[in-house]
Amino acid sequence: MLAVKIVQEQGIEVQGVAFETPFFSADRALEACKEMDIPLAVLDITREHLVMLRAPRYGYGRNMNPCIDCHILMLKKAGERMESENADFIFTGEVLGQRPMSQGKQSLHVVAKRSGYQEYTVRPLSAGLLPETKPEMEGKIDRRKLLNIQGRSRKRQIELADRYQMTGYAKPAGGCLLTDPGFAKRLRDLFAHDSGLEIRDLKLLKVGRHLRLNDKTKIIVGRKKMENMVIEKLSQDRDIVIRTSDFPGPTVLVPYACEKEDLQLAAGICVLYSDAPGDIKTLAECRTGGAVSHLDILPAKKEVVQRLII
Repeated sequence: MLAVKIVQEQGIEVQGVAFETPFFSADRALEACKEMDIPLAVLDITREHLVMLRAPRYGYGRNMNPCIDCHILMLKKAGERMESENADFIFTGEVLGQRPMSQGKQSLHVVAKRSGYQEYTVRPLSAGLLPETKPEMEGKIDRRKLLNIQGRSRKRQIELADRYQMTGYAKPAGGCLLTDPGFAKRLRDLFAHDSGLEIRDLKLLKVGRHLRLNDKTKIIVGRKKMENMVIEKLSQDRDIVIRTSDFPGPTVLVPYACEKEDLQLAAGICVLYSDAPGDIKTLAECRTGGAVSHLDILPAKKEVVQRLII
């Protein structure tokens, strides 16, 4: 938002570009662009991002976050947008040294170079500390009016936000699920067992308990009503959906179905997490597409289930 203001003060027309995948949304960008009254293009980069995510050239951060490779992809897509809109340059809100992995001087250089749009990439908040870019050399933006902010402190940014009367700006947290340890663990498991995964498999990682029964079978157990609804919505005809017939309980999803023995265990887990008594058999409804069957089954043993949780 600050970078936009600094560029606009030079009389330059600005368009926003933001990106979406199942791991992060453009919600903050939408709010910011609405507040600043600038147009925003939201690009879904899930397919390209997923290919990169399996084997990022520059590796992962603490969890499954390939920040440098992700920034390269975003800048590449922004550059393509720049060309299609016949714009003069790209700019970002990055600050030199603010994030140790992805915003060091070398990282900023690598990201711009690998994107293919290095000479057109301006970082208005730190431009005074970085090499001069083509739009600066050509006078399309005045380098003297760009800033020289660096480091992890946000003091100067907050002062600028006050000057521009900004109140709704986001906190420093990134908002990317790939930085979450629990989510990263589920994603690693998915990559290890499902070579042909679908986009909905990534969306399912966000809800419920995930239990790995064996190399071929994983189940997802809803923890509350809203998660049960999401699981139902994301289920497909080839999946098995399990619910207890006579007691409140979770919706359990077996993606892409399973063998009979695994279904027995999945149904027992459904009963375990339901309100059914713990010492009697309970009826579990198993639905696959339009076909429904029932299992009269005891709850699974807690100690067994604990070992299966991803």
